[in-house]
Amino acid sequence: MAGKDLILDFSEYDVNHVVADIEQIRRYNLQRYEMEQLTAICHVDSERKICAGYKDVTLNEFWVRGHMPKAPLMPGVIICEVAAQLASYFVQKFDLLGAKVVGFGGLEEVKFRGGVLPGDRLVMVVQLLKVRRGAMIVCRFEGFVKEAMVVQGQLKGIPLPLDLEALGLVPAQS
Repeated sequence: MAGKDLILDFSEYDVNHVVADIEQIRRYNLQRYEMEQLTAICHVDSERKICAGYKDVTLNEFWVRGHMPKAPLMPGVIICEVAAQLASYFVQKFDLLGAKVVGFGGLEEVKFRGGVLPGDRLVMVVQLLKVRRGAMIVCRFEGFVKEAMVVQGQLKGIPLPLDLEALGLVPAQS
């Protein structure tokens, strides 16, 4: 696939240059334990509204034992969750939606082009296309394993009306 067709050319980021580790991601995303689907953020471009990060997939993932035993394939819904968490990180870091929590609002035009297995590093890139503060965000996303595209699509995020203080879930602010 030609670099001009990608959200972000591979030469524009370095997965070994960590911009935000798991502790920094937790400042913006509430997912914990088996639902944390990001290992690190490796690129943030606020002007172009692009963010890249990755998930190091291990044999300890909660789905490995039951999702096609002896041939564990990362479920598509979890792959899309990686994209959603990356988009949420970006949106929350820059307070683009004006919400304490960003939730999944929908997926469109999702295409799976390859598999993700334990031992793989799934690199995800998102680009914010539209922001309606207080209402919705729209992003496109692309996921790669070793520079081979394994997924692409669009996702929508919406503000969730949760009382985080009452739940004791207020994320730490930087």
